Amino acid sequence: MIPGINRLTILLMAVMLNACDKPGLVLQQKPYRFQVPAHFPEPVFDTENPMSQAGVQLGRMLFYDKRLSANNQVSCASCHDPKLALSDGVKLSNAGVSATALHRHSPALFNLAWANNGLFWDGGATNLESQAFAPLTAQDEMAQDLDQLVIELNAVPAYVSGFQQAFDEPANAQNVAKALAQFERSLVSAGSKYDRYLLKIKGETLTDDELKGRELVRQKCQGCHVGELFTDQSFHNNGIDSDFSNSEHEGIHQGRYRITYDPADLGKFKTPSLRNVSLTAPYMHDGRFATLEEVIEHYSGGIKGSATLSSRIPEGGFHFSKQEKKQMIAFLHTLTDDSFIENPDHGKPSDH
Repeated sequence: MIPGINRLTILLMAVMLNACDKPGLVLQQKPYRFQVPAHFPEPVFDTENPMSQAGVQLGRMLFYDKRLSANNQVSCASCHDPKLALSDGVKLSNAGVSATALHRHSPALFNLAWANNGLFWDGGATNLESQAFAPLTAQDEMAQDLDQLVIELNAVPAYVSGFQQAFDEPANAQNVAKALAQFERSLVSAGSKYDRYLLKIKGETLTDDELKGRELVRQKCQGCHVGELFTDQSFHNNGIDSDFSNSEHEGIHQGRYRITYDPADLGKFKTPSLRNVSLTAPYMHDGRFATLEEVIEHYSGGIKGSATLSSRIPEGGFHFSKQEKKQMIAFLHTLTDDSFIENPDHGKPSDH
């Protein structure tokens, strides 16, 4: 833990987890103590799924369990690696049951307790509970039959006791989603070099380039990458395309329009956080940019104009100098949270 930051704390007092095919799992039934980092806004928990220690612990087990897929070969972690801030480092994943490449890039998973304006790149899921069912049942992802999954889980003594302790009832599809959502809400990233500097911890400093980069990001990027979460949780057309007439794959490349059918939403995608951005390449909803340098080049001079282009982006781009590009990237690297990616409470249970 980093002194001075009111970070997320997980009060785990249970004995070590038994393997999932063994009886005797003991989960903590106490409420979960969600601590908001000192410089973060208060999250709004608009859900009928209060967090408990047992629920978070159960969600973590499920997140890493390949039983959640039809072929017992794919887990949530197959596309969300803790070492990559729970992204996957792949442009378009083919890790699913069908081994077919997906049409969108897998997002990183952190600070989701604040994600109250829709999930997925187009906001197609209202909350984490509803979001969970999409990858669980999608044919190119986990392709699981939910009734079959419940049968499998209720045949495992550790899950029988785990669901009973977390939800006071046997496993069912709704509570699978609830447990996964509780674990995902527990994933708080607020311990980067930038955070230590901001909170004046142990005299942390930023270099001249990092400070100048911070100011550039404030001036040019924080219209969308707002505040200390570095996202406004909203949807914007950032000029990576100008033609949205191709509606193949159920309009998946049309952005928010696919959900709202409002022409003003064509090409608008959810603003990802800039936190841990050096770990989450490639970038954009389709992973088209391999490096941060390519992303900065896009905003500098690669903007494609259209009727729905964000008013916060000049049509010709920002025209950053070579020095400014270097400074912005230097600052973005200060947002890497090593304490988050190394947190053992986020990884696979050791005996799972």
